[in-house]
Amino acid sequence: MERYVIINADDFGMCRSANLAVFDLFKKGGITSATIMTPCSWAPEAAAFARDNPEFAIGIHLTFTSEWSKYRWAPVNSENTASLRDADGYMYSDSKDFEKNCVLEEVEAEARAQIERIKKLGLTNPSHLDNHMGSIYGIETGRLELLTLAFDLASEYNLPFRFPATFTDEQFENTMLGINIPKELVLNMFKHYAEYAKEKKVAIPDYLLPNEWNGPQAESFENFREYIYAHFEKFPEGVTETYIHPAVESDELKGTSSVWKRRVWEYQLFADPKTRQHFEAIGIKLINYRDLKKMRGY
Repeated sequence: MERYVIINADDFGMCRSANLAVFDLFKKGGITSATIMTPCSWAPEAAAFARDNPEFAIGIHLTFTSEWSKYRWAPVNSENTASLRDADGYMYSDSKDFEKNCVLEEVEAEARAQIERIKKLGLTNPSHLDNHMGSIYGIETGRLELLTLAFDLASEYNLPFRFPATFTDEQFENTMLGINIPKELVLNMFKHYAEYAKEKKVAIPDYLLPNEWNGPQAESFENFREYIYAHFEKFPEGVTETYIHPAVESDELKGTSSVWKRRVWEYQLFADPKTRQHFEAIGIKLINYRDLKKMRGY
């Protein structure tokens, strides 16, 4: 069996630095898909790029959290969003607070508003849905009705969704995924939703294996490159999605993100043709979410 990998650029449209990186990575073949954050200021430019470049697989990064202290965003929907806002009127800073406070009907209405707005702005043929900071997975507090809603929306819009069919120990241990519910519950959750995806005809990847930043890979670009090369070598047979948050270095980015350097490294590494050559040399076949949908027969 072959090893297929989707490399998704999250946070497309969050800021201009992210947009410039995604534009370049698509053109260089450094990524295979990206997802736009509709509530953010630079989403219109991202959507216009999608309109003008329909050959690229670009989806929607359903957003219910706003994590940066100096740059915030609020819900798109014009009414019935009280449960989705913090005391300052923005989205909550973390998934746990979102899950604890959100009303399911308001989550659904906001998700639909984000999808419809970005389609109106130019992303008329989105490739898939995924989610900013994993808030709609419900794994911070066990509110799995949020995940059911996500699958129902993906089915209605006939779109793949970022949720792995298979759970691995590496996934549970990866701090980037933020899994805070018991392992037994996680295993049952994965089994249930893999079956639910088939029932709803929603294409999902076999694995979700993002890179990890806790370790020597965070100390230098060279360490990060070595880590990513080794990380991809360990990907299993089947379809794996991994995601990055690329951005070009700029004052804007430095004023927005406390981990801006990581985003710049991701951009630089995946823009380097030697990186793709390495993936090809180890037998990785790069695909996107439109390819996955065809592979699943949906």
